[in-house]
Amino acid sequence: MSPYLTIADLRERHRRFTPRMFYDYADSGSYTEGTYRDNEEAFAAIKLRQRVARNIDHRSTAAKILGEDYSMPLYLAPVGMTGMQYPDGEILAARAANAFGVPFTLSTMSICSIEDVAAATGKPFWFQLYVMRDRAFAASLIERAKAAGCSALVLTLDLQILGQRHKDLRNGLSAPPKMTPKVIAQLLARPAWCMKMLGCKHRDFGNIVGHVKGVDDMSSLSEWTAQQFDPTLDWSSVEWVKERWGGKLILKGVGDVEDAKIAASLGADAITVSNHGGRQLDGAAASIDMLPEIVDAVGDKIEIHMDGGIRSGQDVLKAMALGADAVSIGRAFIHGLGAAGEPGVTRALEIIKKELDITMALCGETDINAVGAHNVWGRAPHPVPVAEETREEALVSVGA
Repeated sequence: MSPYLTIADLRERHRRFTPRMFYDYADSGSYTEGTYRDNEEAFAAIKLRQRVARNIDHRSTAAKILGEDYSMPLYLAPVGMTGMQYPDGEILAARAANAFGVPFTLSTMSICSIEDVAAATGKPFWFQLYVMRDRAFAASLIERAKAAGCSALVLTLDLQILGQRHKDLRNGLSAPPKMTPKVIAQLLARPAWCMKMLGCKHRDFGNIVGHVKGVDDMSSLSEWTAQQFDPTLDWSSVEWVKERWGGKLILKGVGDVEDAKIAASLGADAITVSNHGGRQLDGAAASIDMLPEIVDAVGDKIEIHMDGGIRSGQDVLKAMALGADAVSIGRAFIHGLGAAGEPGVTRALEIIKKELDITMALCGETDINAVGAHNVWGRAPHPVPVAEETREEALVSVGA
């Protein structure tokens, strides 16, 4: 039996394997980290309705995302510097996702490049785009994603400027690490990580270094990146991206009903209700708290995804019950990767799928696509109404 029974088990192993600066990068939020904590706590406050004496044989977690069939309504979110959590991390996570039958999303700020992942996996994946001030470079990223066969583009909207993350500043975060006394002490404390990384050729931002004129080392990369996040990004920029991409488009970072309405009107295929994992606007509402209002406003016009705080299969079911069509996980799979590489990501997905399946059964459901508001009690200030069910209707629902 695996020693990892929960995502929390993987998280602890990840903490002990990976240098502090990279672990903290994945498992922290901005400023007070209030929204980061709220994302998880909000899920815990939602209570499930247990049903009994229902036929729960032959259950299925399979679902469609953007019209494609997957093993569950979940995908791996884009996470920057994944290749610093574990050597070749983006490649390993993509392989695990492919084998498990869920999508993988590569970040613009990845260590392994678009081309690295495409060559090592041989299967389509999604690509996440940050629109930089250098629009020619942004356009080149779109073309590279097309050439690599990426099947969807995820455009992140909530990082026009970087939310301050105190831990990253205190740790001296960089990729590759700068050899300061503080950083050297962190690396010496994680010899197994260091030995694995020595055997890996991917150590800087593979989508940028060598692809931007004048950016060919860590010093020039840092200077370029600091100037590139674009505060002028607006809805016309979204239209610019959509026109150049021409394929399936997800708009990530939507947390307001009015923004959701605009996103839906632009013809995107999906929006992701997200607060960037609590890493941008500290004090923003938890993603799951934002979800119902946005579903009510545009759920019949566009596919709605959500991320932030999902650490279990129960969380997946709760998100689906409140109207999500799919969810994405970031920290949950990163903890698996940091714990054990590719098998660790697979284990994270196994844990979530098993929890989802068992929770469905105890809620009286056999199909994840049938989950809805009737499966949760709801909570203030938005109680979820549940219709009365007669005995005759219950008998019909279980095939009696």
